[in-house]
Amino acid sequence: MDPVLITGLIAASLTTFAFLPQSIRALKTKHTKDLSLPMLIMLEFGVIVWIIYGIMISDIPLLAANSVSFFFVTATLIMKIKYG
Repeated sequence: MDPVLITGLIAASLTTFAFLPQSIRALKTKHTKDLSLPMLIMLEFGVIVWIIYGIMISDIPLLAANSVSFFFVTATLIMKIKYG
């Protein structure tokens, strides 16, 4: 396997799953007061743009990572709006 692709997959995995503990904590505690709504909205739009970019350049690690990130950020954003 290509070392560049492996590096991209490792980086994508680390940055994507770095948000998972925050999502899990918000889900368990239903406490999102300390999360910034503008940050979550900006992150959501940023992830969407990364997905579009990944499609445009056919970059699998970029698409995979940001598709998973989209799920985590969307879930956290919904909880922020619901539990505020």
